[in-house]
Amino acid sequence: MLTAKAIRQGFIDFFKSKDHVFIPSSPIVLQEDPTLLFTNAGMNQFKDIFLGSRTPQAPRVVNSQKCIRVSGKHNDLEEVGKDTYHHTFFEMLGNWSFGDYFKAEAITWAWELLTKVWKIDEHRLWVTVFGGDSADGLTPDIEAESLWVKLTRIPKERVLRFGRKDNFWEMGDTGPCGVNSEIHIDLGKAFCDKQHDPKHICQVNGDCGRFIELWNLVFIQFNRDDSGKLSELPAKHVDTGAGLERVVAVLQNKASNYDTDLFSPIMSHLTQISGKHYTAKLGNDNDNAFRVIADHVRTLTFALTDGVTPGNNGRGYVLRRILRRATRYGLKLDLNEPFIHKLVPTVVEIMGEAYPELKDRAQHAANVIEAEEASFGKTLQRGMDIFEQDVAELQKLKSKRLSGNKAFKLYDTYGFPLDLTQLMAAERDLSVDVEGFNTLMEQQKALAQASQKGAVYQADALAELLPATPDADKYHTHRLDATVVGYINGDGYITSGKVPPHARVGLVLDRTCAYAEAGGQVGDRGEITWDSKNFLFEQTQRIGSAVAHWGATDSDDLTVGAKVVITISSDREDTARHHTATHLLQWALQNVLGKHAHQEGSLVCPDYLRFDFTHPKALTGEELRRVETLVNEKIQEACPVTAAVLPQNQARQLGAMALFSEKYGDEVRVLAIGAEHPDILDVAFSKEFCGGTHVTNTRDIGGFKIVREESVATGVRRITAVTGRALNQMLSLHSKQIEQLTQILKTTPQQVVDRVNALLEENKKLKKQLKKGAAADLKSVCDDLLANAPTLGDTKVIIGEVPEAPLDNLRGEIDRLRKKAPSSVILLANTTEEGKVMLLSSVTDDLIKRGLEAGDIVGHIAPIVGGGGGGRPQLAQAGGKNPEKLSDALKAAEDFIREKTGW
Repeated sequence: MLTAKAIRQGFIDFFKSKDHVFIPSSPIVLQEDPTLLFTNAGMNQFKDIFLGSRTPQAPRVVNSQKCIRVSGKHNDLEEVGKDTYHHTFFEMLGNWSFGDYFKAEAITWAWELLTKVWKIDEHRLWVTVFGGDSADGLTPDIEAESLWVKLTRIPKERVLRFGRKDNFWEMGDTGPCGVNSEIHIDLGKAFCDKQHDPKHICQVNGDCGRFIELWNLVFIQFNRDDSGKLSELPAKHVDTGAGLERVVAVLQNKASNYDTDLFSPIMSHLTQISGKHYTAKLGNDNDNAFRVIADHVRTLTFALTDGVTPGNNGRGYVLRRILRRATRYGLKLDLNEPFIHKLVPTVVEIMGEAYPELKDRAQHAANVIEAEEASFGKTLQRGMDIFEQDVAELQKLKSKRLSGNKAFKLYDTYGFPLDLTQLMAAERDLSVDVEGFNTLMEQQKALAQASQKGAVYQADALAELLPATPDADKYHTHRLDATVVGYINGDGYITSGKVPPHARVGLVLDRTCAYAEAGGQVGDRGEITWDSKNFLFEQTQRIGSAVAHWGATDSDDLTVGAKVVITISSDREDTARHHTATHLLQWALQNVLGKHAHQEGSLVCPDYLRFDFTHPKALTGEELRRVETLVNEKIQEACPVTAAVLPQNQARQLGAMALFSEKYGDEVRVLAIGAEHPDILDVAFSKEFCGGTHVTNTRDIGGFKIVREESVATGVRRITAVTGRALNQMLSLHSKQIEQLTQILKTTPQQVVDRVNALLEENKKLKKQLKKGAAADLKSVCDDLLANAPTLGDTKVIIGEVPEAPLDNLRGEIDRLRKKAPSSVILLANTTEEGKVMLLSSVTDDLIKRGLEAGDIVGHIAPIVGGGGGGRPQLAQAGGKNPEKLSDALKAAEDFIREKTGW
């Protein structure tokens, strides 16, 4: 039996034998294509070639592309688990021709690979071709139809015509497009899932599982313009795609993709973790859960490897939805503790050879998943309790529809994605008011957008108008002679006349030594001078291939064509110190924490550096000290800093580190620390892809001090540090603060710490004494409330205001009161020093059976004090901000209790 690894490599080798060049898979996220959340097809990375804006590396290429389909028209998320072949992550095998071969070769080679190399029974194969479309004025694809019969052994009756829906491929509403020809395979009658229907007929492009598409051959020969009209492209292209998972299932003679060696090790590992067994049945809750989890852990591992971070927006939110969906399905296997992260090594074992980046980032992926699982676990059960309360309420009302407001609360308060709520609702035969949910979501987005101040300058429209600005001198000098070639203002790009005075414009020169903001390094500041006059710029921005110097002049005689001198501010030196220090910091972090500590982002400016990196938890004080010490040791060693431009492959072979989320060209600049010459970069201890400005020797950094370490996202930490001048300023400030403390505490600098510790210890003792007094006061007041509580039947109604106390103390008093009054409803309220209201309610089980619940009580009265809250039927709490309304709220609670109980 061929392994998935052999099938993948066999596809690549077959087309390499046909003079195709292998192109590695692009990342899951294409930074250069903002229209895509995730790479969802093999052709995504070649889109600009089809559009004619990039020359292909070779006229024939082949690859296996990692893809995720969870959004837009390509969204398979809801189908995963229900059948045997839908996935959120999959691999797309593909071969491409860019203006080289066309239909005849694509058809011949596809047939050869399937029937001659992979030995698929040709009698099981069917083919579809384009059947024409009157709206576009297109006739049937007789050429492809005849080529299939002429060049292969397939009979004419198994070559079927279909319309535009099935056999016309388009990149979008406009752009390159063309007819396509699909190869389908007949899996046999046993795969028909509608055999119970006597009227059902199995057929290609039908609605059962007997016939499935195996390979799609797209013949790109048209361009659709804005009016919808088609015109012939100057060159014809071929774009093919075959899902690896389906091909492997066919070649391994498996009934399901999940039975192949791409998934079976994950299923086995999940069995070990859960103690449950996968039986490969459809419609079985356990088996559905196995399939969902196995699929989702692949998606999570690949996305995290390629730099996606779980979040609340965009692709980060999609990733979080997938993770929480898998967590919810884990409950069906009685997996109540974090478990998904344990499956990551198995995914890496299966896929790591084809995608080596998985091995490098496996620990990071597992760390982030585990942290997300733990975080969601804290609210999962609470959210499910709320959902159950909502369901019980619907049952009372005899309704089958969960309101958008309830669904939004689960999302906004407990982190339940809408599809997770829909899934739980469907299991209870309920629907969700999606429209109502979306309305609330849009309202929240509108409020968030309204709160954002400022505007982003839209530079993309100018990119094609602006000339390229040579800027290689930024690495060698702070001063340069240049010529003004134009400027940017609200009217666009101006190439003649005078630059308006007292107006912010983007000055464009024929060359520059200014660094344009990129790679986390801020743009340079400085001045542009002529005739003893100046143009001060505070920002340098790259727009397309041009560099714009944003600033203003008081003079009215700066003209386009003027000869000027550009001088960079001395801030550049401070920025360079911080930038080189970030490279030392990453090297030190990997030495102290491990190789999983990869850069996720950075900010380098004159005043400080900020460095984001992958790590699952806060660094200890000892770890921070070790990192700081390692960096300072390299500064003191006066290590040379060298840069060289190399082919990307050569740079990677040297071990140079790159940002996973960045796209790099064929040539890259490598910054090496510890090598005196570009010819001996291999001896450097730090090597990174970097286009920024740096010191030439680490001694120029001066010193390094970490000032803050914090979390910025799940599995991502941030260090802020200072060097050079900023470090000296900080040390000077700290020295003054120590002087002030010695005067206030009347002690010496050496004794300040001991004196502060003594004061803190004294303060702790005083707080403890105050807490004891408060606890005694609370107990006394609660006893008075019990003694004076009205009795309704056998029930005590204990309502009143109590002294401020910690929440645990209040709960303790409620437990004590419940023991003294076995049938009781309790509502304790207090006002904090900050002027906030705290409400805590308890209802005993006998009263819950009569329809009275603690959550209903606080939910009813909290709005009176300007707040909200809720909880379980037995115990609930709420808060508010209007203490002056507290007496009204307590009276309303008493009325509510009487109304609900009928007393």
